[in-house]
Amino acid sequence: MQPVMHGARPVLLIRDVEATLNYYRDKLGFEVAAFGDPPDFGSASRGEATILFAMHEGGDELVPNQRFKERTWNVYVEVANVEGLFAEVNERGATIDYGVHDAPHGFREFGVQDPDGYGIAFGEPLD
Repeated sequence: MQPVMHGARPVLLIRDVEATLNYYRDKLGFEVAAFGDPPDFGSASRGEATILFAMHEGGDELVPNQRFKERTWNVYVEVANVEGLFAEVNERGATIDYGVHDAPHGFREFGVQDPDGYGIAFGEPLD
């Protein structure tokens, strides 16, 4: 039997577990969980997408990808009904980075920023 991959779970370094999980739950509609006492790790899941978070305890600055290249995300989530998701997260008050558009790489997408400035894009194939 050939090995099969079942998805990827990126890990983002964060400054505040509670603030991050609240944002993903309240603004983006994810189910969240915190781990540790006090919490120093968390997860946010919606459908088949999961993003993991680890508390950043060093003095170094967190540097989201888009600081180096515009519209270069830290996480890209493939979705069905990108227009509906955009309307939902916009109504929830998510920080919209850019609105829905057809990207040259073959997806209709939009982007948000989380509390640490990470770019999270949501895209639907343009088939």
